Amino acid sequence: MTWRTERRRRQIADKGRMMRLMRADQSQSVSVMAYAPPPQASQLADSVAKAPFVAQIGADEVTAAAWTPKRSDRVEDGPKTYTLTDATPVYDGPTICGWTLIAAGGN
Repeated sequence: MTWRTERRRRQIADKGRMMRLMRADQSQSVSVMAYAPPPQASQLADSVAKAPFVAQIGADEVTAAAWTPKRSDRVEDGPKTYTLTDATPVYDGPTICGWTLIAAGGN
């Protein structure tokens, strides 16, 4: 593990919050610490976020649960539930050190 992975873990631990990642059919779920920056002013229209929901997670929780995030999975952030449109691995050399989750919705 290199400084990149450690830096990512620190940022998520310092600024993140607990979210739940679950399959579309809700058959499985895993709790993850995730960092989702608030929408910028340019992404707001009528006080509502119009940009996709983007969350950064580490690989530890999903690896321990033998889980690979994929399209159509759900992310529960407090009272809101989002549907993943993309899940991109983040690499530290050849090793996956986290995931970038891109989602839509917010119901």
